[in-house]
Amino acid sequence: MERDTLEVTNVTMPPRTCDDYWSEFRHCKSLWNRFHNYYAHGTSPSCGQWKEDYYSCREWEKNPGPETKESLQQSERNREAEQRKFTPVWDLRRDPPRDWHMPLHQGKSPDSQS
Repeated sequence: MERDTLEVTNVTMPPRTCDDYWSEFRHCKSLWNRFHNYYAHGTSPSCGQWKEDYYSCREWEKNPGPETKESLQQSERNREAEQRKFTPVWDLRRDPPRDWHMPLHQGKSPDSQS
């Protein structure tokens, strides 16, 4: 049975494979990721949602139904919304600088004119 063509009463497959959720959970719990997250954000990462999504995904594979489908889809929507809420660090340019075609003055201080 093809994974892409499996449909049960208009319920399709999970947004990701269950192994993806498990890999994300393992990565989240890794020592390196915990150190990085603590360094960057000052807190330890919360990994419970990845584990919950993994178990929901397994449940969906065993017993496809609208409840598990909605649970996983809502989790994915929340994850995407969380990623979008951060503002960009840099302001994006609309046009290139006026002197973009000029050669760079590498190795010279901005004060020197020659």
